[in-house]
Amino acid sequence: MKIAVLLSAGLHPVSGAPALPRIEAQAIRMAAGLGEVSDLFGLHAGPDAAAVAEALGQGLPRIEHVAVAAGDDPVPALAARLAACAPDIVLAGRRSQGGEESGLVPYALARALSLPLVSDVVAAAAEDGALRLDQSLGRGALRRVRVQGPVVVTCHPDAPAPLAYAYGRARRGTVAALATAPAAIPAPAVAVEERPYRRRPKVVRGAPTGGSAAERLKAATGESGAAASGRLLIQPDPADAAREILAYLRQIGVLAAPAAPKT
Repeated sequence: MKIAVLLSAGLHPVSGAPALPRIEAQAIRMAAGLGEVSDLFGLHAGPDAAAVAEALGQGLPRIEHVAVAAGDDPVPALAARLAACAPDIVLAGRRSQGGEESGLVPYALARALSLPLVSDVVAAAAEDGALRLDQSLGRGALRRVRVQGPVVVTCHPDAPAPLAYAYGRARRGTVAALATAPAAIPAPAVAVEERPYRRRPKVVRGAPTGGSAAERLKAATGESGAAASGRLLIQPDPADAAREILAYLRQIGVLAAPAAPKT
C-alpha cells in the first residue's frame, strides 16, 4: 500500500514561526497505523521545504517537495505528482494553520484526479484489501465507510494524537526536491477588507420602521409620532419634570405601568 500525506507550511498561532499543523501530524500517525505500508511519504508544494521538515520527526521517512512560487496555486503541481506516483491513499488535514486556511485543496485534488473523498475521518484500518474508515458526523456520531482503490481522506481533529517527535527519526529522513513542475497558475485574488468591529445600535421599542425616510426623520427629531405627543416644559419644577419623564417612558414601553393599589 502506497500512502501520500499532504503537508502545508503552517504557522504557529502564537509565535508565527513555521510549524507543522497538528492535524497533519495526526494524519501521519493515521497513515503509520495502517499496517503493511510499502511506501509512505509526504508531499509539499511551496517555495521552501524547511517549513515541513518537522514531519520527518513525526513518522515520515521522506518528503517530496515540488517547488512552487509563493502565492501560486499548489493544486496543479500536487495533482501532477500524485497522478505520476498513483498512491492508494492520499491523506490530508482539514485545513492548514496560520495562512488562508481555505480547506479546499483536498477537494480540488479529488476533483482533478477523479477520486472519491471521505472527509473528517477519526480512525482508519486496512481490512481484506479494502480501507475501513470511521467518519465523524458531529456530536459524537460516527459512520463507518468501507472503500477500495485510490481515495482522498481528510483527518478530523478527534483522530488519535500525533506520535512523539523523534530527533533520530528526523535525522534519518530525507527531503527530495522534484525537478519538474507544471506551469504555475496564479491563485485567484480574494478581495478581503478588514474593519474594526462596531456594535450595531439596538432598535428602540416603539420606533417607527415603515413609511418614507422623511417620516422616519420627523419621528426621530420629535416632529411626529410618540415624541411629538410630549409636553414642552420650560424651567419646570424637578418633581413635575420627573413625572413627565416617567410618563413618557411608560408611554413608549421602556417602563411598565404602575401597579394598581390594593384595596
